[in-house]
Order: sequence, then structure tokens, then C-alpha cells
Amino acid sequence: MLAEERNPLKVLSLGSRNVAVIVNLETGRDKGSEDALDRLTHLVSGDLAQVNQLILQHMQSDVQLIPQLAGHIIAAGGKRLRPLLTLASARMCGYHGPRAAGLAACVEFIHTATLLHDDVVDESALRRGEASANVLWGNKASVLVGDFLFSRAFQLMVQDGSLRVLEILSGASAVIAEGEVLQLMTSNDTTTTEQAYLEVIKGKTAALFAAACEVGAVVADRPKVEQQALDTFGLNLGIAFQLIDDALDYSARQEALGKTVGDDFREGKITLPVILAYLRGDAEERGFWQRTLEKVEQDEADLRHAIQLMERHGTLKDTVNRAAHYGAIARDALGIFPDNAEKRALIDVVDFCIQRGF
Repeated sequence: MLAEERNPLKVLSLGSRNVAVIVNLETGRDKGSEDALDRLTHLVSGDLAQVNQLILQHMQSDVQLIPQLAGHIIAAGGKRLRPLLTLASARMCGYHGPRAAGLAACVEFIHTATLLHDDVVDESALRRGEASANVLWGNKASVLVGDFLFSRAFQLMVQDGSLRVLEILSGASAVIAEGEVLQLMTSNDTTTTEQAYLEVIKGKTAALFAAACEVGAVVADRPKVEQQALDTFGLNLGIAFQLIDDALDYSARQEALGKTVGDDFREGKITLPVILAYLRGDAEERGFWQRTLEKVEQDEADLRHAIQLMERHGTLKDTVNRAAHYGAIARDALGIFPDNAEKRALIDVVDFCIQRGF
């Protein structure tokens, strides 16, 4: 292994401005997740290097604040999971050309833009343990740079030249926005149903997972059935991923992953662990959820009590079990593809996403 590959810190130069983007590739990984992601990253390492170069190239602007703020959020973006899915899906389908890297960069820009907007909407102060962009530069700058990254994503789609790719990724962008608005409508509403919650996470998270995978089959010019299979794989992987994220927000493991426990609770977000606890609780317990999440009247002891109620009713365990169900659907969707290293790596990523909850 090269020394650079062993080094958990990658420093990416932003051209003439010499703004360094430092990405800690080790933070928040346990051994199992590190193995799964490292295997996937190793398989597509050459393509991933092209993705990083495209990201750096297309986040450039004569307006200096744009690459500074964009570099900050991209560095805090984490595992590059979505672009990795695009690269691995394309290679699994037999494609080894340059288009996959461009579309993977496009997917990362869409994801990063949504992170900037989400942090403003949620009034988040931290992103993976670091100060969020809206705290450092303000809400207006964060929203506008998010718009800039969305625009860059669409430029990359146009450069690819495929109307089908444009249809998939632009459609996903619209669904993501719908999912975020739907989440805003259900926030602080303890009567939110599990079905409504699933519609939220399908939009805000799973839609981009699905698009990231499906375009891999499109660039490989694979038949419709394989494109649909990768759409199904990505959609269910995305649902499982978000279910585990929502369970982890109330788990001690969250601290080990470098994140703050209880952010969703403090923001009054209605996620599946809360929905199940509300449905299974008595009148007194429902009154607690209404006070803390609908009225957002909270004291220091409330988060601990919320977790105790979830443990009493087994809602965190059941949320993880539901994630495992969607993970199984994702794995089965890959059954039509011949066995190869990329397929095995994608299956391992499903297992990684679920195992984060244990």
C-alpha cells in the first residue's frame, strides 16, 4: 500500500487559491465499515481520483467565498458513498470509460448542495463534529453556494449528453426537494404515520441513492431490467441507510461516530423511533412527546427520558430491524447481475449500512 493510501488525511489543493481541503477518512468508522468501504474504494480508486479532480475543478469560481465554503462542506461530507455507488454500479455493468466519473461528481454536488440547505433549514451548528458552513459564513452564503453547486451538477449532466441521465438526476433533484418540504410539514407533528415518514426518507435520502446507482447501468447501455434493478437496489439501500441514521441519533454509538446524540430530538424531528414510541406509549408518555417535540419545551433530562421510552418499547431495535428488511430487498435486487468484485462490494456496503446500528 502506498504511503498516501495509508495516510488518513487527504489534502486536496484548490488550484491557484491554495485553499486546502482536508478530509479525515478514518473518523467515525468501526473495523467492519472500514473494511467494506475500503474494498469498494480500492476497486474504483482510479475513477475516484478522477471524481475528486472534477469536484475540485468545478467548485472553482472567481468569487473567492464559493470555493472556500464549498471546500468546507465537501471536506465534511464523509464517505463519498453516493459517488462510490455510481462508480461501482457502472463497473459492475461492464463500463470502464470516463462518463462514470463525471456523473459521480454530479451526484456528489447534488448531495453537497442538499447538505448546505439542510443545515440552514435545521439551524444546525455542527456537521460531522465541525462547525457547519451556515455558522461560519451565515445562512445566505450557505444557501447561495448550495445553489451554485446544484448549477454545477446540472452543467455536468449536460456535458454527459444523455437525455436519460439528465432525466434521472434532474428527477432525483426534484424529489429530494419535495422530501425536504414534506419533512418540514411533518416536523413537530407526533401524529405522523410510518408511511408518511417513509415518504420523507424516500425523497430526501433514498432518491439520490437510487439515481446514483441507476445511471451506472445507463452509461453501460445495459437493458431496462438492469437499470430498474439498480434503481431498486439504491432506493432500498437509501431507506435502510436513513433508518439506521435515525436510530443512531438516539444511540450511544453516535458519540463514537463523532456526532452529537439527540440532534433530531432537539429539532423536533419526527423519525421512526419516535413514531413507534408514540404509538406504543400510554397517555402520559404521549403527553411527553407532545410537549418535547410539538411544543419543543425541553429540559436537560428529557433526552435521557426519551431514550428510556424508546428502549422500553423496543423502538430503536425495531427501526434497525426494518432497515435490515430494506437491506435484504437491496441485496436481492442485485441477483440478476453476474458475480464479480463490484457486485460483492456493493452487497458488503449494504451490510455496512445495517451494521452501523448494532
